Amino acid sequence: MANINKLIPIILKWEGGFVNDPDDLGGATNKGITIGTYEYYCKLKGYPRPTVERLKNISDEQWKDILKTLYWDKWQADNINNQSIANILVDWVWASGGYGIKLPQKILNVQIDGVVGNKTLQALNNYPNQKELFDKIKQERIDYIDRIIASRPANKKFRNGWLNRINDFKYTP
Repeated sequence: MANINKLIPIILKWEGGFVNDPDDLGGATNKGITIGTYEYYCKLKGYPRPTVERLKNISDEQWKDILKTLYWDKWQADNINNQSIANILVDWVWASGGYGIKLPQKILNVQIDGVVGNKTLQALNNYPNQKELFDKIKQERIDYIDRIIASRPANKKFRNGWLNRINDFKYTP
């Protein structure tokens, strides 16, 4: 089964410190956590509404809890048999929200509802060729970012970084 601790260094490799790029619709971001995500997480946990300053100083422990609670657990990744597939899927949700579930559900030919349940997990874990599945997921991620850029050309400046990140994911059985 997949283990979140094997994903953490991959995500941290691609997520730097604090940025607030006007072309990034996510707004203020630290280690890949947007201010909107941080606000949602704090509300979910009953914490006070966060400030940009608190986001700048987010602890490693809180960062990991956000990764687990809002991304890893959305994919029920503890129940995914292949670590490589868990990594690329959770990273997709991290980068693209619900599309990181809905588009893989389309590949898996299950109901596209954005919710990972037993049928999605069974289709994922029982896919006859896991390498082929990984490659399909990777290609769909690339196609997805190209659709984003086509609809919002200002995002073109992020394309090489997004592609480098996606292509950094490698399949291992």
